[in-house]
Amino acid sequence: MAPKFDPNAITVIFIRTVGGEIGAVSSLAPKIGPLGLSPKKIGEQLCNATKDWEGLRVTCKLTVQNRQTEVEVVPSAASFLIKGLKEPKRDRKKTKNIKHDGILTFSYIIMIAKILRNRSLATNLRGCVNEVLGTAKSIGCSIRKN
Repeated sequence: MAPKFDPNAITVIFIRTVGGEIGAVSSLAPKIGPLGLSPKKIGEQLCNATKDWEGLRVTCKLTVQNRQTEVEVVPSAASFLIKGLKEPKRDRKKTKNIKHDGILTFSYIIMIAKILRNRSLATNLRGCVNEVLGTAKSIGCSIRKN
């Protein structure tokens, strides 16, 4: 028999989802079902929380306590860079392998590095900026001086 569920325990779940879309309930159910939560409700909460990141894949942090969920968006460097390029929304099912060939300013790169600093493995801001620049190169966008 399974152990008794503790209502005061705080559970953190990370889910990668497409912003502004309700994900497949079947993919949410195995992660959320054992906690006694409705996958449909969680899908709607994820959709509402990721409205600003529409069309981009972002990671969301679900904090569950006493069957109440709190959704927090934890975007990656790639998500910040693609959002900074201000590209039009694309149909994910039809267009694949896009090269993002826009131009970003170096001050925007530094701003992203400051936001991602606490999650970075770099020892200083310079290393974090290098991580973001590497991500920008892999995406395919160019960087110009201010």
